[in-house]
Amino acid sequence: MALPLEGVTVLDLSTVMAGPYCTMVLGDMGANIIKVENFPEGDGSRRFEPKINDESYCFAVLNRNKKSIGVNMKDPRGKEIVMKIAAKADIITENFRPGVVKKLGIDYQSISAINPGVVYASMSGFGQTGPYGHKGGFDIVAQGVSGIMMMTGYPGGRPAKVGIAMNDISSGVTALYAILGAYIGKLKSGKGQYVETSLLEGALAWTHWESGAYFGGGEEPTATGTRHRRSTPYQAYKTQDGYVTVGANNNKLWANFCNITCNKPEWLTDPRFKDLPSRLKNIDALEQEIEKVFATQPTAHWVQKLDEAAVPGGPVYTYAQALADPHIKARNMVVEIDHPKIGRMKSIGLPVKSSGELTAIRQPAPWLGQHTEETVLGLGYKDADIAALFADGVIYDKYRTK
Repeated sequence: MALPLEGVTVLDLSTVMAGPYCTMVLGDMGANIIKVENFPEGDGSRRFEPKINDESYCFAVLNRNKKSIGVNMKDPRGKEIVMKIAAKADIITENFRPGVVKKLGIDYQSISAINPGVVYASMSGFGQTGPYGHKGGFDIVAQGVSGIMMMTGYPGGRPAKVGIAMNDISSGVTALYAILGAYIGKLKSGKGQYVETSLLEGALAWTHWESGAYFGGGEEPTATGTRHRRSTPYQAYKTQDGYVTVGANNNKLWANFCNITCNKPEWLTDPRFKDLPSRLKNIDALEQEIEKVFATQPTAHWVQKLDEAAVPGGPVYTYAQALADPHIKARNMVVEIDHPKIGRMKSIGLPVKSSGELTAIRQPAPWLGQHTEETVLGLGYKDADIAALFADGVIYDKYRTK
């Protein structure tokens, strides 16, 4: 059985994270990803440390299942190569600053004129239209403009960035489902279409509870540390040697937490904690009472006691501890692959498990221009023409020896 996107060609003009994450997943689903890179720098993430044998590990974990071609698109001969790929591509992705692809003549209007069935996706900081449409944007900028930085961290503290590049990934995921939806539509109608999203919209799309409280009750979400805005106990609590999370957020779980986990049945009749509104009103006192109990034993003890009570909870890990956890290993979320320059390397595995063929890690990330020659050959160029293009600096392969 073939992977679902086998035979689908994606021309990937994106860089760094939002676009490359999107195309990595398309590649995991079997698509043929042709990543066009400038040279000699290549994708902006190729400069990120750590490097092994002059290859960025950060780039390598985000660009598996792709082919790389080095092309100077400012040279008419380079643009011609890209347009020949675009003419046959099923999907095209880009995350340049708005207006750049139009200047280069590789925008949706230009390409749909020669390939009307193409699904063309743009990702940008703020979108292609609106007062900020002309501006570039990074993950941290979108975290600020979306309001997310003001609801992250602890009360009274400075605004805090989410610990990962959340808006880059949310934008990539949003573009991914837009592309898949448009491609399914194309299979039905034969018509391609243009789709676009942004770091800002990808972020706002993940704020549903917050929007419900704001639109429904005028409540502005502020930083709450690890606490939930609507329920408690639902946060991380300090233990003898670290922190443990607790999700005792309904009556049955609260009773089990008091009786079995903490051996504090009196909390059930304490007027401060008798029901959810009371617990939320007295959330500081509740935290103090729970942490008095939790301070007597290490995290591992409380995880076991939560499990015995069937109350959801777990340790607050460092990243190293998370990756070493036996459950993470049992779920194959750390995998090893062989990279042609880095050698044996570890990366995050496939997050979706399926009963049939859905995703697979088929090949490691490419070096810059690794597939330039084979791709251009496939377009019908002769060996002598290819040699001239290399000699003239129109195309590039970092390790070309000819």
